[in-house]
Amino acid sequence: MINKNKIIVTGGSGRFAQILKKIKSKYKFVYPNKTQLDITNINSIKKYLKKNKSKSVLHLAGLSRPMNEHERNIQKSINLNIIGTANLVSICSELKIKLIYFSTSYVYPGKKGNYNELDALLPWNNYAWSKLGGECAVQMYKNSLILRVCMTEKPFIHKHAFANVKLNFIFHDELAKILIRIINKKGIINVGGPTKTVYNFAKKYNPKIKKKFIKKNSSSNFPLNPFMNLSKLKKLIK
Repeated sequence: MINKNKIIVTGGSGRFAQILKKIKSKYKFVYPNKTQLDITNINSIKKYLKKNKSKSVLHLAGLSRPMNEHERNIQKSINLNIIGTANLVSICSELKIKLIYFSTSYVYPGKKGNYNELDALLPWNNYAWSKLGGECAVQMYKNSLILRVCMTEKPFIHKHAFANVKLNFIFHDELAKILIRIINKKGIINVGGPTKTVYNFAKKYNPKIKKKFIKKNSSSNFPLNPFMNLSKLKKLIK
């Protein structure tokens, strides 16, 4: 019998999943390891999901950091973030299981800022391209929820922070609490915190942090205005 509140989570050893495990909710999150559920092996996915019946899968597994790994090892990035996600979509659609996918705010161009869920997408690094590749598969399946998140771990780990880059950083523990409130939704939702420069976000928790600036047309390719419009999220959680 299917437990409506049971949610299978891929990527259970990751940073966000470790925080999610500490959050109390009505949901029963189940965290299979890579041997039990291998997203790069479609038969592994099907076998596990058929045996461990649930109404939803929360897909956190994939390659994120270091960012330059997506430049150095394109095959690994594709296999985990694009093909792995497509595999999950294929089996979830076959078994009629809802799929909840963590994408990234980096899929937006980052030029003008205030991006809403219907704005045009143009990833600015390979990590974002790999996440958008996963999104393409998920968007083909209507029983899904895509969260374009802007998250970071607590405490802020860097010694310098950009003083001219505006985005919507939110800590993992805050995001986990929001996730519980919107996990039954479908479609696409931007998820993050108030728009701030990275420096203004970080200095609240580390007064000693130093400013860093990105020059326009810098070789770093990091955009100055990747911040999102969070109106949809605010309506859902008010």
